[in-house]
Amino acid sequence: MILASLLFAFIAALLHVYIFTMESLTWTNPGTWKRFSVASQADADTTRPLAYNQGFYNLFLSLGAFLGIGFVTFASEGSAQAVAGWTLIFSCCGSMLLAALVLALSGKKYLRAAATQGTAPLLAVVLGIVGVAL
Repeated sequence: MILASLLFAFIAALLHVYIFTMESLTWTNPGTWKRFSVASQADADTTRPLAYNQGFYNLFLSLGAFLGIGFVTFASEGSAQAVAGWTLIFSCCGSMLLAALVLALSGKKYLRAAATQGTAPLLAVVLGIVGVAL
């Protein structure tokens, strides 16, 4: 369970780095803003500062998850380092999961994106809780 949790946390973190790239680096490219249902280049230019900020939010969640994975991977079971690692994983993946829930509640057209964004962190959290509890 622990290994599976760490794998799903890693996948979630990678996905959020990709989201960071789209939101903060390529937002004004038509292929990116169309993916986010932005209506026009002018709208993409107007919303760029918001997307830029949101992208960094996703990057920081990814970095926290990666750091947590590293702590858990190289720590002794039950050590302070392992506890810190699981805290980071649960916090960062939990935030990713809650953000996906907010996205899903934003409208039916966002359900697929929410499922994509939320599945890996959900599995990371659930499997991590089960693995730590055993």
